[in-house]
Amino acid sequence: MKPIKIDLHNHTIRCNHATGTLDEYIERAIEEGIAIYGFSEHAPMDFDQEYRLGFDEMAAYEAEISAARARYADRIDIRLGYEVDYLPGYLNELVLTAEVDYLIGSVHFLDRWGFDNPEFLGEWDRRDVDDVWEEYFSAIADMASLGVFDIVGHIDLIKLFGHQPTRPPRTIARAALEAIAQSGMAIEINTAGLRKPIGELYPSRALLEEAYALAIPIAFGSDAHAPDQVGAGLEEAYALARSVGYTEAAVFRQRKRQMIKI
Repeated sequence: MKPIKIDLHNHTIRCNHATGTLDEYIERAIEEGIAIYGFSEHAPMDFDQEYRLGFDEMAAYEAEISAARARYADRIDIRLGYEVDYLPGYLNELVLTAEVDYLIGSVHFLDRWGFDNPEFLGEWDRRDVDDVWEEYFSAIADMASLGVFDIVGHIDLIKLFGHQPTRPPRTIARAALEAIAQSGMAIEINTAGLRKPIGELYPSRALLEEAYALAIPIAFGSDAHAPDQVGAGLEEAYALARSVGYTEAAVFRQRKRQMIKI
């Protein structure tokens, strides 16, 4: 039996840094043979507002995706989510209690430094790379310990520009992975890294092997910000998952997890 293709991490123009219409994303997903497709727009918060939808857009976004789900019901299974930035002091109950299928928790900021934003790339020259990796995975562990998210987004995003620590990443990430396992969250295999300077999937094989050893479930996402990115790299992501030992992936409906054979 052919495996079900899943892609839960995708954006819309409401984040202000994506292109294409909702229908273009969905039609591309159908062309790619994706059976379960999720929109997970950058959730609002009172920081970095130019790269996300506003609180006053939440209802419209949720209604728009729900309408698309009904419109395409006989062709593809559409899920509704948010990608939520974990930044202490900025989490909002309106987002955390939204009536969606899932919440992706991601770390894009360390003490308000957008380490993955090319605009702030120069800050890396003023930092100790090992210290940054430690701080990043400490934030991932703290996020997991809250127990309010369903999926960890691009767990080793910190490698995006190629800054690698002197210690093995799996050693630095171990406590965070243990916290994720304790929380019951899944981690996504996110294909956007293939389009970035690092040129590899998130997470690396080494981290995925650690996650597998801890029985952490996986999800899949292409993190598309344009229709032609939908599904890009998913075959490679599936191949990596299977080679590590995974036979199932997580999907979510109304915050409840279901495991699908891959």
